[in-house]
Amino acid sequence: MHPAERYLPWSIRILIAGLFLVSAYGKIYPDPSAYATISMFEIKQLYPLGFSIELAKIFSRALIGVEFGLGILLLFPFDLKKWVIPTLIAMLGIFVAHLSIEILTTGNKGNCGCFGALLPMTPLEAIMKNVLSIGLLVLLIKRYGAQLPQKSNIWFLSTILSLCMLLMFIFVPTYKAATTTSAAQSQVSEPIGKGNEVTPSSDTIRAVKTPIGKDTTKVQPKEQGPKMKKSGYEKHFANINQGKKLLCFFAPSCDHCRATAKQLTALKNSTPDFPEIQILFMDEAAEEIPAFFEFAGASYNYKVLDIIEFWGVLGGNRDVPGVAYLWNGNLVKMYHGPEGAEAFNKADLKTQLEKKKLR
Repeated sequence: MHPAERYLPWSIRILIAGLFLVSAYGKIYPDPSAYATISMFEIKQLYPLGFSIELAKIFSRALIGVEFGLGILLLFPFDLKKWVIPTLIAMLGIFVAHLSIEILTTGNKGNCGCFGALLPMTPLEAIMKNVLSIGLLVLLIKRYGAQLPQKSNIWFLSTILSLCMLLMFIFVPTYKAATTTSAAQSQVSEPIGKGNEVTPSSDTIRAVKTPIGKDTTKVQPKEQGPKMKKSGYEKHFANINQGKKLLCFFAPSCDHCRATAKQLTALKNSTPDFPEIQILFMDEAAEEIPAFFEFAGASYNYKVLDIIEFWGVLGGNRDVPGVAYLWNGNLVKMYHGPEGAEAFNKADLKTQLEKKKLR
């Protein structure tokens, strides 16, 4: 045997173990409580598969716990050929099948979520990574199986997996504790206009009213428009279906969201009779909302929604920043995502606003 081959089995084990550990960590990065990141994983990956909200909460934590456990177990000398490596191959195969279906149905776009926000990766890139990993694991069993430890200890395997899953449920509870005060709330002044009060639902952590300063949006003159209809957003802003409105979906710490808000402020300052801007914030780093408005150059009427409810309102197949242009409750244009054809476009919005009627 070539001297280099002596170290190859260990090299493969360390590489694949590292991939699984980083993958598991990535799904709970960077939020210290991991609630925001793991909720994104549930919404983007599990809901489209038909998981209910409750089942998704349980499955996501169990899956991440198993990833942690298998990554650890691959470095130990117990049941590698019988259980650990075959389980890893089966899991990677399921991931490949799921990602292939995703590409066929929605295309090769967006972050597949394999490494969460830690290392964004398209579905095709993830498939290539998983196929390569499967190949290395098959090579490990077929060519170097005799060099692998033959010890058996099912008790050790089950203990590690159970402990990893249990720790996930302990450190990432299925429900985020409700918050009654925050840095954002402590700087809240008075609401702008009417219809800003809200009674939090069971899924709404809090509803925050107007921040620092006041929105200087000019009152729009009455303009003939399409027949009024319910947009579905009236539960958040009572006047959303009256005249022209811009409803924005932002995450307080999102740089793309901040840039979009700044562009909207510039457009508002240069456009007569600009529509009222209202914002739904995701409850993720809500303490950064004052800094968000400081960067944007103006403050607007807003509410903060629980992450699950936020994505339910925006739509799980969409991404932030989101900007919906509504006219009498009719959705004229929906911009969403940080880049691409559907991302916010300042010039296009100005063109849409100048149209006298809907087609």
